[in-house]
Amino acid sequence: MTKSFVPAFFSQDLFKDFDKVFVGFDDQFKRMQQLHDDLTKDIPNYPPFNVRKNGNTYTIEIAVAGFAQNEIDITIDGGKLIVKGNAESKEPEDNFLFKGISNRAFTRAWAIGDAYEVKDAELFNGVLKIALDQLVPEEKKAKKIPVKTGASKQLLNEQA
Repeated sequence: MTKSFVPAFFSQDLFKDFDKVFVGFDDQFKRMQQLHDDLTKDIPNYPPFNVRKNGNTYTIEIAVAGFAQNEIDITIDGGKLIVKGNAESKEPEDNFLFKGISNRAFTRAWAIGDAYEVKDAELFNGVLKIALDQLVPEEKKAKKIPVKTGASKQLLNEQA
């Protein structure tokens, strides 16, 4: 059985001829569907996080109070940014009258575009900040084409 990634609002008459205009995007839709399925299997709510966008830069902020730097692992695998935390508690559980601060292990994942890379990761005051920056290849950057003037018509074959 094949699930379609195309949301329900694309089935309206407005988008009925979408496949006639966008040729060759099938693999991207399949990849997005696979990433969606992988990331939304078991959506955790721990630890809480923010995602900020500033121009071409994204910052993911994760609340990881109680985790040391060596207890956090950040990897990129197959277009997914994966953050794992494994706090090693050495304090016995029976010493607590109430335990509201959770130091349980976690795994969080985000799908990131091919044009983005992790520039930096920093742990400060219990918040892990991961900076993603967009890579723009030279051939896709805007460039200025100089206009030349000349005595003879070299580039254009104009009929006089």
